[in-house]
Amino acid sequence: MTDRPTLAERWDRRVAALAASRLPLGTWSVLVLAGVAALVCAMVPVGPDWLGAAGAVVIASAYSWALAARTGGRAVVFGTLAALIGTAAVVIDLDELRTGAAVLTCSVSAVLGVMATKPAVTFLRTVRECVIAVLIAGVGALATVGFEPAIAVTRFEYATLGLAVVGAFAVVFRLGAGLHGLGRRGLVIVVIGGLVLALLLAYAELLRRYGTNDLVSSLLDLVRWSRDHLGAFPRPIVAILGIPALAYGCHMRARRRQGWWVCAFGAAATAAVASSLANPTISRTESLLSLVYGLLIGLVLGFVLIRLDLFFTGSRGRRSRGAEEAAALRPEPPRTAPLL
Repeated sequence: MTDRPTLAERWDRRVAALAASRLPLGTWSVLVLAGVAALVCAMVPVGPDWLGAAGAVVIASAYSWALAARTGGRAVVFGTLAALIGTAAVVIDLDELRTGAAVLTCSVSAVLGVMATKPAVTFLRTVRECVIAVLIAGVGALATVGFEPAIAVTRFEYATLGLAVVGAFAVVFRLGAGLHGLGRRGLVIVVIGGLVLALLLAYAELLRRYGTNDLVSSLLDLVRWSRDHLGAFPRPIVAILGIPALAYGCHMRARRRQGWWVCAFGAAATAAVASSLANPTISRTESLLSLVYGLLIGLVLGFVLIRLDLFFTGSRGRRSRGAEEAAALRPEPPRTAPLL
């Protein structure tokens, strides 16, 4: 006589069967589309006043669920918790709660944008992964302003950037087998990326507080010229660090595990995108153009980094690059599957 499965075993089988089906992904997609539709209607504006807040809660919950599922966590727990926090912030309607919910939504969106990428064998696939990360963060930007936070723009940007970068590195620490998975090449790249991030932040802060009038004036003239003739000015942290790191990291992940450490710096770009609409002094059109310009410049720099990497590893000609791409077969789970 065979033993009957226990209640826990039957529950585990049902959960596994549900995970193997397309129902969770389909439900998640419908929720995200509904949330985006509500947020867009609130921006137009069309419909009742509560659409923006409702859309923000839906996106925050769906993104928290997706990030937990992607990183091997308890998706139902974190998704429900995010829904409760967002709902409480909207119902109680305190500035502190709304701002806190906006910060968490912005940070989760930024980390999810990085974690949702896949290894890229060719540069065209690298472009696709960067665009997907930016689009995910862009939806997070709509949800962030949907909470109507009361913020000081500079502090909000620093807080979300810090949380996003720390969160990305915390996940990558697990994905990359800890510091042992860095290797010499990965350690050099992380040090360089950290220095670039620190220099960009320090330079911006020193320029804002202590810069000479002539230097500030010349830089502002450049920004004004770009806004007058191009419609916007690209954000340096997106164009110089975030997008190049994400592009080069996706390229490396198809070949070496250290690529995840490079991708973590991509959170600098996705965090900037997710917080881009929180600045009331910049129009939505200018924010969009600034994002496009930063993405294009970052992809050019990423292309240069990839070609330099191939050059120094011996893949200099077209045939050599073709052979290198054919051998770049480091596996990773699909985009909708857990990484851990």
